[in-house]
Amino acid sequence: MNPYLPPSEWGGLYIKFAIFGLGYVGLSMATLISKKYPVVAIDIIASKVDDINAKKSPIVDQDIQSRLENDDLMLTASTDAGLCSDADYIIISTPTNYDVESNTFDTSSVTSIIEKVKTLNPNCIIVIKSTIPVGFTEKLYSSGTKNIIFSPEFLREGKALYDNLYPSRIIVGTPSEDCYLFRKGEFFASILKECSEKKDVRVLLMGSTEAESVKLFSNTYLAMRVAFFNELDSFAEIYNLNTKDIISGVSLDPRIGDHYNNPSFGYGGYCLPKDTRQLSSNFGNIPNWVIKSIPLSNDARKVFIADSIIRILKSSGTVGAYKLAMKAGSDNYRESSIIDVLNLLSARGIETIIYDPYIRDEKFGKHLVVSNLEQFKEKSNIILTNRMDGDLNDVTHKVYTRDVFNRD
Repeated sequence: MNPYLPPSEWGGLYIKFAIFGLGYVGLSMATLISKKYPVVAIDIIASKVDDINAKKSPIVDQDIQSRLENDDLMLTASTDAGLCSDADYIIISTPTNYDVESNTFDTSSVTSIIEKVKTLNPNCIIVIKSTIPVGFTEKLYSSGTKNIIFSPEFLREGKALYDNLYPSRIIVGTPSEDCYLFRKGEFFASILKECSEKKDVRVLLMGSTEAESVKLFSNTYLAMRVAFFNELDSFAEIYNLNTKDIISGVSLDPRIGDHYNNPSFGYGGYCLPKDTRQLSSNFGNIPNWVIKSIPLSNDARKVFIADSIIRILKSSGTVGAYKLAMKAGSDNYRESSIIDVLNLLSARGIETIIYDPYIRDEKFGKHLVVSNLEQFKEKSNIILTNRMDGDLNDVTHKVYTRDVFNRD
């Protein structure tokens, strides 16, 4: 066995993967790995499974759809957890929503799968890809789950497969300096690197608690950056200054950089809201003035946006929201800031409507859904859009957006 060759070129080596959870993380992993290794992808939602077996992506991601359609993948999707029984590596990528009552992630989906896997396939290596609290993997290891490692994901909605093909880094964490697990983690990292297109990607092997911290601190930094440039934009709007000019000047400092600096209505989505809350909770009594202020800044931004719209509206009128997704090319509107802005406006008696082709119902919460774009534009006195879109070019006089660079 030549350790300098990628795993698939080690003579006669056969490795099988099972992946639980087919959201952005799980499906991008499945389509990444199954080009070189057999993968069974498992989810409790039968419609997702049917879509994947029909070579149709259940989430909006052009690269995933293209790979399902055009590549010869060793991929089978199923609702049958028993198909993981002969897998060498089992990847868990189920949701871990933040529970405000317990002030931590709800990791029940992860732990339930781990218990199931212990029965079905006790000798496999379990790789947690779900976002978890700091110290979670080590706690599992100490309580008897000895074949477990953690590998954080760093993906963008709508670009999940792309970000696995061209990763910023590959990180694998193993608990308690376990040499056997370290080798298994190193092997898993080599597979991710082999399946990627970026051959010079940095691979970092570390403790599982350090790897968990990397994930939470990374997303919290991104949330902090969003909050910073949004506060800059609030300042510029109140003083009638050119936001774009200020940000462009600030961002030319190479220590700051001209990226991730486009103002918005606030951060949202799958990761940033829950990860910032979890990290703040993990701090406990450790001083953290910056960390704990980020969610407060994000909440204040949404109130500021609502107040600005009311000032522009002046009297009665209808405020329309053009699409709820946080990013262009995505169908995810989970914890979208524009929804909170709509709710704030509605609570103040403002009539609100929504146009979003991904919403099939006639109402979304308290807001009427208008399925016809032209009718939506005609009914709206002000149109909110987190990111500008060509559909609105004929009604720019109605559009309210903080998108100054026409990009995410």
